[in-house]
Amino acid sequence: MGKLAVTGITGKSGMYFLKEILNQENAVFERWSDIKCSTRNLANVEKVRKMTSGTSFNFVFLEGNLTDQRFCEKICFECDTVLHIAGIHWSRELVSAAVKQGVKRLILVHTTGIYSKYKAAGEEYRETDKIVYQLCKENAIDLTILRPTMIYGNLHDHNISVFIRMVDRCKVMPTVNGAHYELQPVHCRDLGVAYFKVLMNPEICNGRDYDLSGGEAIELRKIFEVIAENLGVKRQYINCPYPIAYIGAWGVYIISFGKLDYRERVQRLCETRVYSHEAATKDFGYHPMSFQMGIVKEVEAYKTRKDQQKHGKG
Repeated sequence: MGKLAVTGITGKSGMYFLKEILNQENAVFERWSDIKCSTRNLANVEKVRKMTSGTSFNFVFLEGNLTDQRFCEKICFECDTVLHIAGIHWSRELVSAAVKQGVKRLILVHTTGIYSKYKAAGEEYRETDKIVYQLCKENAIDLTILRPTMIYGNLHDHNISVFIRMVDRCKVMPTVNGAHYELQPVHCRDLGVAYFKVLMNPEICNGRDYDLSGGEAIELRKIFEVIAENLGVKRQYINCPYPIAYIGAWGVYIISFGKLDYRERVQRLCETRVYSHEAATKDFGYHPMSFQMGIVKEVEAYKTRKDQQKHGKG
């Protein structure tokens, strides 16, 4: 049996991936008896320890930073397969370590941000992909790159959770160009399941890239409306034309002497981000849920936390 290394297992999609491992323990144990997990702080893995106690696996938790090349080498040491969920920003260090340690297979979770036409959003990601492809090709490593769209599913997603707070607090919602552009948010549960299926199907997924988008495209304005409906509130929307919003971002940039730069955020705000997941559906049965279905529990969690905070203050 081999050894598997996983980064980001305590994150929102990583925890769902872990649940898949535990739900199908026998099938996984036939391939990997040892599973190494990286963490920036061992205090963060207490929940994982409880979930994995009593299983057949030998789970090992290593504390460190993925910007540290030596730590990355420690993660990859004696592992034949590495699943990198933690993100594209640490891929170069991890892949270099994987090469040095003789890893045979890499699954990297990157981002559809690679397709952005805006400089900072896309160029760095494209350069990372280029370096990763080259390193794996030169060293005969089987590579699969997964590219999620906007991830949501819990109150720490930094995406839809921000929209929930906005809709809850703002009776009048400001929008750029009426928020009539499409996004395709993907629930972290669907990603966790996808990671697992890719891991278990090397004969199909090795050497392939997959976009992992949500169940359907949905306008941002509709996202706001669905959130408002689940919150039980009604909201009004005001429109700010894109040129005015962009000029405003420039104004903030100048006034703050470059410390506050929202220019690219405004640009990307009006960038349609819809990507087909047809290849993933065909190859490993990827069937993500609709946003209307996925958002329900996140809004419920938000309302519960809000009530708890209110009660605590009382």
